[in-house]
Amino acid sequence: MNSQATQTPAEKVKCLVWDLDHTLWDGILSEGDGLSLRPGIMQALALLDQRGIVQSIASKNDHDLAWEKLQQLGVDQYFLYPQIHWQSKAQSLQQIAQDLNIGIDSLAFIDDQAFERAEVAFHLPMVRVYDALQWDASLFEQAEFVPRFITQDSKRRRAMYQSERQRKQLEQGFGTSSEAFLQSLDMELTIAPAQEDDLQRAEELTLRTHQLNTTGLTYSYEELDQLRQSDRHRLLIAELNDKLGTYGKIGLILLELEQGAWVIRLLLMSCRVMSRGIGGTLINFLRAQAAAQGVRLLADFRPTERNRMMYITYKFAGFSEIEASPDCQRLEADLSDIAPTPRSIRLIYAGQ
Repeated sequence: MNSQATQTPAEKVKCLVWDLDHTLWDGILSEGDGLSLRPGIMQALALLDQRGIVQSIASKNDHDLAWEKLQQLGVDQYFLYPQIHWQSKAQSLQQIAQDLNIGIDSLAFIDDQAFERAEVAFHLPMVRVYDALQWDASLFEQAEFVPRFITQDSKRRRAMYQSERQRKQLEQGFGTSSEAFLQSLDMELTIAPAQEDDLQRAEELTLRTHQLNTTGLTYSYEELDQLRQSDRHRLLIAELNDKLGTYGKIGLILLELEQGAWVIRLLLMSCRVMSRGIGGTLINFLRAQAAAQGVRLLADFRPTERNRMMYITYKFAGFSEIEASPDCQRLEADLSDIAPTPRSIRLIYAGQ
């Protein structure tokens, strides 16, 4: 689910949206020009893909002709949810963000036409806009295009989105029976203590995850490593797989162990698993673990512009507010009636 609440771009670009004519390729498709990729484009597409920055298209062109040309040029596989039609580019960007389930503020747009760039900048001021005629490879060395780490999940992000599209197509065959669809996926959720080689992805999750994040806080690799080794904390990471492929490492939990209580300092999940029942499953796992240890389960919640869904998830899981300050609420879980793991999910705890 995207948000237009912010009017400024996110720190990092998650998706670069390309125009086609005189941007991705030299020439104009509708005028019958002999088209070729602009110099450096093939290398740029591969570089962004390797970094985990997904790519799409917003072009005013005939869809079938443009897609055929992209296939001929050997670059069609890079583009997710392309918008090739005669509607406005701002509408196209909004649709891409919705289809990818990311914030509009994490999009960037590159186009050769000043009018198109101005239209997007006016309607979507949170989108970064670049002039294709001034483009060169140095653009992608700017900070917004350079993640601190390139993780295994980064490298396979496009493939994971493509698997998600397969899931959406499969879901249509189940009509209104969402439970039957979820059971058909054979989901396997693994929760384990974070290891040193998980920390790059863990930092990336805190930086990229805004909607399904209970506090909105970010943590560096070094901070996470200290917490991982702390006797007073537990850092858990969750991975999800199903019959169509992996979602990757999609969740992070930071617990602080107090006398007689566990405090959830951070709980976050990738928005890609929003409709899979993962939030409730993670929380009920923690409730069951706390009940088994005979401790209270508390949680910090800091409201942001985007994370109300996580507050609702806590409430549905039996949490109620016990303290409040201007910027943080303290919740406590009812441990008397813990729901079982949904039949659609096989839960594995690889604890120590």
